[in-house]
Amino acid sequence: MSDPLAFLAGGGEASRMIAERDWSGHVLGAPEGWPDDLRAALSLVLNSPESMILAWGPELSFFFNETYFPLLGPRLPWAMGERFDKVWADGWEQAKPIIDAAFAGERQRFVDLPWRLDTDRGARDTWWTFSYSRVLDARGEIAGLFIFTNETTDRVLSDAALTESEAQFRTFAEVVPNHVWAAGPDGEIYWFNQRVSAYTGLTIEGFGGPSGWGRAVHPADLPAAAATWAASLESGSAYETEFRIRRADGAYRWFLARAEPVRGEDGAILRWVGTNTDIDDRRRQAAELARFAARLEEQVRERTADRNALWQLTPDLMLRCAFDGTITAANPAWAEILGWQEHELLGTSLFDFVHPEDEARTMEGARELSNGQGHARFDNRYRRKDGTYRWISWSTRPSEGVINAIGRDITLDKERAEALAKTEEALRHAQKMEAVGQLTGGLAHDFNNLLAGISGSLELMARRLARGETGEMERYLTGAQGAARRAAALTHRLLAFSRRQTLAPKATDVVALVAEMEDLVRRTVGPGIALRIHSADDLWPVLVDPNQLENALLNLCINARDAMPDGGTLTIELFNQHLDAASAGERDLPPGDYVSLCVADTGTGMTADVLSRAMEPFFTTKPIGVGTGLGLSMIYGFVRQSGGQVRMDSTPGEGTRVCLHLPRHRGEAEGTESGDASAELPQAEAGQTVLVVDDEALVRMLIVEVLENLGYAALEAEDGPSALAELRRGGRIDLLVTDVGLPNGMNGRQVAEAARELRPDLKVLFVTGYAEGTVLNPEHLGPDTQVVTKPFALDDLARRIAALVSGN
Repeated sequence: MSDPLAFLAGGGEASRMIAERDWSGHVLGAPEGWPDDLRAALSLVLNSPESMILAWGPELSFFFNETYFPLLGPRLPWAMGERFDKVWADGWEQAKPIIDAAFAGERQRFVDLPWRLDTDRGARDTWWTFSYSRVLDARGEIAGLFIFTNETTDRVLSDAALTESEAQFRTFAEVVPNHVWAAGPDGEIYWFNQRVSAYTGLTIEGFGGPSGWGRAVHPADLPAAAATWAASLESGSAYETEFRIRRADGAYRWFLARAEPVRGEDGAILRWVGTNTDIDDRRRQAAELARFAARLEEQVRERTADRNALWQLTPDLMLRCAFDGTITAANPAWAEILGWQEHELLGTSLFDFVHPEDEARTMEGARELSNGQGHARFDNRYRRKDGTYRWISWSTRPSEGVINAIGRDITLDKERAEALAKTEEALRHAQKMEAVGQLTGGLAHDFNNLLAGISGSLELMARRLARGETGEMERYLTGAQGAARRAAALTHRLLAFSRRQTLAPKATDVVALVAEMEDLVRRTVGPGIALRIHSADDLWPVLVDPNQLENALLNLCINARDAMPDGGTLTIELFNQHLDAASAGERDLPPGDYVSLCVADTGTGMTADVLSRAMEPFFTTKPIGVGTGLGLSMIYGFVRQSGGQVRMDSTPGEGTRVCLHLPRHRGEAEGTESGDASAELPQAEAGQTVLVVDDEALVRMLIVEVLENLGYAALEAEDGPSALAELRRGGRIDLLVTDVGLPNGMNGRQVAEAARELRPDLKVLFVTGYAEGTVLNPEHLGPDTQVVTKPFALDDLARRIAALVSGN
């Protein structure tokens, strides 16, 4: 017996839903009793792979297959067999006219019909493709309705998105600075942006030839471009090539063309999107760069050839070695200069050829090279193959772990330099002897004049005394004393010039010193010359001998007066000045703070030749018998001995300016000394004793005479050993007066030091013709030690002795 539900076979879940539904009370009744027409139609629906609906009978009972399940959404559990108008109540108004038309015999198909429905994804706008057709029974009467349906929502939305995307693409393509174009899957261009039209002057309809670029691409580039495009179309791979595109004015420019395929979900190519980028400038630059590189390569080849030729032909030594001195290359000049062939040098140590006296310095130079420091010049000696040595001057540079060096044989230059040095030394000696001759000649001239005055006066005095005549004695005595004073002044000037005079430096207020000299200067220069003094309010003190500074200033003012015989202006300026390294170097001074004392006149001035010799001893432009020629040289010596410098500037017809630059003293200036030189000298107390040490008997006699006149007891010694013998006897000695220059192995300083070992509180007065720094310096002086310079006034000597003994 046949199965009454066999028509449900193959329907899957939809068939199960029919079989399990309770059909009692339904207009169709149980499935076992359904008419054959319904069974056949329903079997067709259930087994269809497409989404299908069967609406049966006047009530339009709703049947569907598994493919239709997703369209029902929340209706699925109860929809099978329900009335159509109940299942699709939310779309019934839209569906009923269509159903009525189908029952009337109209076959209808709707594509992408929009329908808002409740689906398994919730209420939403959907799109459908429907086809409606009626079902006739065996009698030809309308029994139901077939509905073949597919939801096209995804495709409709995708097409809409694609349309929007393409609109956005076209908008973007119009703003980019490149040519942008689109082609179909077959490669035919169907769109490009306005830049293509603006550049080529063509419209999309005006394109022709392979791939649509026939009228724009350079004919020479078209075959290769078309072949590459065809290969991309066949393989589906990206397209990239370069070709020239004609501009609207007929000119061609190079472009880089690129295109990528746009694929659908199934991987099929939907279209091609491409761009053309102008690379004409870049290609020209690349071509120029290539030409430059070719030229550079050629130059490198030429220079390499030149270097190789230089390596072979240069007369200089060329060397490459490791930092440890291992020689790796040597040019043929080694054989010519030092006798060594290259094969004899390779692998040996450079230091094996260096003179032993230069080896340590050469190794230090190699260490400097290993630290990246090259040498513009490095001189050392290298051994020739015959055992002799040659001087080589090297220029070295480290590079990539090796030393590159070029050396020149300077042996002959060294020999010539040594010969020149000897010649220069001989010349300096000759010049020194000439200067000594000039100095002694001038000195002899002046001293002979002074000695003639002294000796002549003494001789006349002796004759008068022999005849018992005393009438003219005072005149001769005055003449002799004046000549002696001038001789003393001359020796002081000589000592100042040689910087060996005895100085008594004090912290000096130069403004006060100049102010005290102002009246003397005015009287000296006379009323025909205007004197102007300009000084800084905060002038620094200086450490100088104030008496010597006064003499220097007075000398400069006298020189200025003599340069202005018709009157003029004499200006004295005092100012502080800081000299940096450059300014100090120009003045041959160390950098630092200085006080400048400048004396300027508006007189005749000096030529450059006279200015260059102005400070030479005994050089003078004054008439014979006027001046000694030692004034400026004395000033120069005094200032240099005080740590300063003298600068002179002069212009003929405009005047001269002399500046003394003296180092700033960081302490406070001392007050000026005052005293009455004519005051009566204090007499010695009973028992006060002075030891006089001098190898010159006459000087010793004079000092003893002064001491005895003051009431002192005097002891005499002619040298250091005899002086120490007196000191050891133990008698009272209040003061030691000693010459600095003594015979028999002890100078005055050594005598004083030995004396103070015996008598620590002993006071000392040094008497000297000049102060030698190694014999007498400031550390030997103190409150109980003073210096008096020969020749000295006896009254001055007496005051010094009295002040020391009394402690004042």
